[in-house]
Amino acid sequence: MTAPRKAEGLLEFTRSVELPVSQSKAFRWHARPGALQRLSPPWDPVEVVAESGTIEAGARVTLRLKAGPLPARMTWQAVHTRYEPPHLFQDRQEKGPFAFWEHTHVFHRLGDKACRLEDRIRCRLPVHPWSGMAAAGWLRRRLERIFTYRHNTLAEDLKAHSRFGQRSLTILVSGASGLVGSALVPMLTTGGHRVIRLVRRPGSKRPNERFWDPAAGFIDLQGLPPIDAVVHLSGENIGKGRWTPAKKKLIITSRDRTTSLLATAIAGLDPRPQAFLCASAIGFYGDRGGKPLSEEDACGIDFISGVCSRWEKAASPARQAGIRTVLLRIGIALSPRAGALARMLPLFRLGLGGPMGDGGQYMSWIGIDDVIGAIYWAMGCQNLEGPVNLVAPAPVTNAEFTAVLARVLGRRARLRVPAAAIRMLYGQMGREIVLASTRVLPEKLLASGYRFRHPDLEDVLRHLLGRWPMGKI
Repeated sequence: MTAPRKAEGLLEFTRSVELPVSQSKAFRWHARPGALQRLSPPWDPVEVVAESGTIEAGARVTLRLKAGPLPARMTWQAVHTRYEPPHLFQDRQEKGPFAFWEHTHVFHRLGDKACRLEDRIRCRLPVHPWSGMAAAGWLRRRLERIFTYRHNTLAEDLKAHSRFGQRSLTILVSGASGLVGSALVPMLTTGGHRVIRLVRRPGSKRPNERFWDPAAGFIDLQGLPPIDAVVHLSGENIGKGRWTPAKKKLIITSRDRTTSLLATAIAGLDPRPQAFLCASAIGFYGDRGGKPLSEEDACGIDFISGVCSRWEKAASPARQAGIRTVLLRIGIALSPRAGALARMLPLFRLGLGGPMGDGGQYMSWIGIDDVIGAIYWAMGCQNLEGPVNLVAPAPVTNAEFTAVLARVLGRRARLRVPAAAIRMLYGQMGREIVLASTRVLPEKLLASGYRFRHPDLEDVLRHLLGRWPMGKI
């Protein structure tokens, strides 16, 4: 439900959503660390510069975000002015792009296992050359997109937490600042779990950080509470730049050495973690044309296949110690924040995108919310063990992918990039990552009962880019 209007210079916007949890559970979700990050649209994310408290009255937050239709970013400071659990909380702008901004979150009880969240915004546009009717229309459309994303994400996260159960876990995470880790950690913390990050900054005094130095073979796990699960996501970026001998060595050691160190360390804990979830990649299978691939298929013969094989074998100390070990063979993780999709967007938005090579190579993609959703599911699913493909159920060819992306953006995608140009620019990386065809299916994940949020490519791109058709916002 949406009801925007502008009267006496004040624009009012209201949107509501029904949630599959009680009023108190929905309220607590918003009061936990990570809520703001989970609700930030990935096509235009806000950066949390500073926080003091969460949503209680007097708590403050400083953000960096876009101020208008121009790309420049500005600071927004807000203070929470009302806190009435589990009914409502409210925040107001102290400094930012508006003459006045007030956001009230109201939670209506619909029963023991359902509630309705109503977001009410009252704001006044600044005196500015673009602050007339055109700016009000732009702001209304922007709010529609933002809150469609927020409400969809919130409802799906709450479903995931409900399926997981009531137990609060302590989870050790490496690579927490990467594409997957930066999305996973807020999802875990909003679910009431404690996350301890492995960081490479010596001397960190933060209670939820521990120092490790894989090159020196050092990891500090002393004095920690019992760890329930470990998620290992560290590794050098394989899709950026040419694979020089030095780069290839770094790709190997950044996975082999870190995984072996972490697996050996947690195998020696008492008590040991219940689960070790170690990132791998569908590069394990190599270039296999159009052959459908499951977890039962053998390792490929490419360089990246060998890297993934070594990566997975390095997790053996955890498995041999009796820790349930899940090898996450992650596909092309889609997010406009980073990765393959982020690199495509600038050209496609200009109408300069197109297929790579002949466009016939398969792309086994997965939306970032399903990456973290599947990791969270695997954490609690006792039947999942060994290699698990983290890909959507419907891989597409590169030509199909580019056509769908162009349609979502309202652009054309006719500028094909010759395979020879890709090989010349990127060498072996271009052959094995950009031009290779890997048609992977998530057989074990589906058999375990996992339900994808976005099994359809167009659906996930519209969600991630906020590009829903008229009438569906």
